[in-house]
Amino acid sequence: MNATRVFLNGCNGRMGSVITDICSKSEDILIAAGCDINGITHTYPVYTNPADCKEDFDVIIDFSNVKALPSVIALSEKSGKPLVMCTTGLGEDEKKSLYALSEKTAVFYSGNMSLGINILIRLVKKAAEVLYPNFDIEIVEAHHNQKLDAPSGTALMIADALNDTLDHKLDYVYDRHSDMKKREKKELGIHSIRGGTIVGEHSVIFAGPEEVITVSHSAESRNVFAQGAVAAAKFLNGKPAGLYNMQDLIGQ
Repeated sequence: MNATRVFLNGCNGRMGSVITDICSKSEDILIAAGCDINGITHTYPVYTNPADCKEDFDVIIDFSNVKALPSVIALSEKSGKPLVMCTTGLGEDEKKSLYALSEKTAVFYSGNMSLGINILIRLVKKAAEVLYPNFDIEIVEAHHNQKLDAPSGTALMIADALNDTLDHKLDYVYDRHSDMKKREKKELGIHSIRGGTIVGEHSVIFAGPEEVITVSHSAESRNVFAQGAVAAAKFLNGKPAGLYNMQDLIGQ
């Protein structure tokens, strides 16, 4: 099988550099060209505008900024090539643009590109089916002290997956100190810790009668997200139009 050729948008950023390094050590995927506002070249051509790309490629990986989304979508539409969207912070309008693109070509989009987190989601969905409502469910997430949002997008992604599994029976509770009452069965507590340089930790606790089950994931570096992006690009190469995510990838 021929190597998957990637157009990497945001190639000079931190995650772009990690993806470049991963691909340089792999025989089944390579960077054909890249784009960055900082036009520093690699072993492949780097453009400051995606539309200027002259090289042929199979898949686009975007690990840049939400402001670059229109130009990335334009490149995908023009080339007809699939898109792995790794950029975070997309609003509803940007997501609608991705959904519209997925009607024309394959689009891979996940709230978290870590393979491990998505394995965790699969495990806790199965656990919830078996344990709820006899077990109370709580989510605890921890991140570095520079993170602005709380709870994390990943914690909410886990919560939504649990709620979908349980037919939306759960009510999210973020803060209990102002509400002096016993915990209700329908509650899903979501708790945030911020400190130091914690990359990202997520735990789902199932607390039942006489026993507690905890499913946890800890990211030791942000490189796990780059590894997930590379795996997604290989997966998406040759796929028909549609919207794909990590659950599709790990379900192979």
